[in-house]
Amino acid sequence: MVLKRLIPLLLCVLLLAACGRSDPQAALDAAVKNLQTSLEKKDTGAVMALLHPDFSAQQPDNGREWAKQTMTLMFLQYKNINIIALSQDSRIDARVPSRAFTDVNVALTGAEGLIPDSARHYRVNLEWRLLDKDWKLIRLQWE
Repeated sequence: MVLKRLIPLLLCVLLLAACGRSDPQAALDAAVKNLQTSLEKKDTGAVMALLHPDFSAQQPDNGREWAKQTMTLMFLQYKNINIIALSQDSRIDARVPSRAFTDVNVALTGAEGLIPDSARHYRVNLEWRLLDKDWKLIRLQWE
């Protein structure tokens, strides 16, 4: 009888201990998901918070400004934005644990109503850097 009462208590202690640990891979996965969710919610501020101060995309200069302008245009053009991850691989660099990479194939759809007006497939490569215990997107490339 005492054992039956002790098991739930031990499980709670184990869960709390697991929550207290820092798991860089789980934090990376959460950052990737947060990026997707923030884009779908059209939350420019949340996306900008995920960008590293030295963020760059496929153009050489003004990466953060480019990202903000591109999001503004996209968010104005489409009422609904959906990002469907067809495949995704996120990994932390074993030699430099403060650097990580995400390779993802996505279908990006935009719609004025319920039915998408536009749909495109992209292969996206993201490079992340650990900055003050948070993963920040430093580089973005796509095909």
